[in-house]
Amino acid sequence: MKNTFILGAIALVLFSCGNGLPEVAPTLKTEKLPHDSDDPAIWINRENPEQSIVFGTDKDEVNGGVYAFDLDGKIIKEKSLTGVSYPNNVDIEYGFKLTDSTETDIMMFTEREKNQIRLYSVPDMKPLDNGGYKVFTDETNIEMKRPMGISIYKNPKTGEVSAFVSRKAGPTQGYLYQYALVSDSLGVHANLLRKLGTFSGQKEIEAIAVDDALGYVYYSDEGVGIRKYHADPKQGDKEIALFGSEYFKDDIEGIAIATYGGDNGFLIVSNQQDHSFNIFKRSDNSFVKTINLGTIETDGCDVVTESLGKKFPNGLFVSMNDQQDFFYHALDSLKLK
Repeated sequence: MKNTFILGAIALVLFSCGNGLPEVAPTLKTEKLPHDSDDPAIWINRENPEQSIVFGTDKDEVNGGVYAFDLDGKIIKEKSLTGVSYPNNVDIEYGFKLTDSTETDIMMFTEREKNQIRLYSVPDMKPLDNGGYKVFTDETNIEMKRPMGISIYKNPKTGEVSAFVSRKAGPTQGYLYQYALVSDSLGVHANLLRKLGTFSGQKEIEAIAVDDALGYVYYSDEGVGIRKYHADPKQGDKEIALFGSEYFKDDIEGIAIATYGGDNGFLIVSNQQDHSFNIFKRSDNSFVKTINLGTIETDGCDVVTESLGKKFPNGLFVSMNDQQDFFYHALDSLKLK
């Protein structure tokens, strides 16, 4: 009887969080955050990949933060931002031009309770936004002013950089706003480019991911499916695809795009209440498989396919876990290829 109980307990641990799927154990778990972990973004230090940084949001209305972690999952205090009013999502982009001769990598995040988005240079963590950019300013309903998701797009042909922002509530059309980031002698400005994106009216839209190379923006209409649009406004506002709904238990959440050569690669999307992730082909968005990475109620995730040195030679996948932390998985452990 005792052995049967032990075996049953082990089986419960292995399978309970993955809808019957075996768990792919994390390479490591980060240090705990003080409040409520939500969304990660990975910055690659291309001069020294082993000094790359994982940023993760910690939600609190008064003393939220965007924390920096090293590749051992330890908090880097001097690179972390605190005293932030409910930071939701965070994203990274490379080579933003400040002047004709100066460029920097950037990090952006949403500050929900102040109805604004923030912009910092990386890795020196200097603010570039003069305190923040107000978003959804034409709305009169306060709920429709509160930003949640953010993803940065860099047009590979023009080098122009813009940010897609979603919110806690919004209309059935034009739920996302796209803001151009423009730098001049007076600083960096966020100028509204367009409003886009259909919303089902169910739940909300938080997760956004942009495929710079192929020029697509994806977002999770949480109760319905994954929606796909052109990231470049010049390509139009028509929805390209709505897919994936049949593979999710309830909320469709964080989206990470693993890019390889050409159109090869995968979309990794959190199946939140199933405690698993669904994988889709980047080329045609067809379903590949479901995996259990051991996380609970994952909101956000991010992935890089480049080597980060000896610790993660074939890339890294980071996902939020609903225990105030983030999980690191060596990318090859996901067996995408």
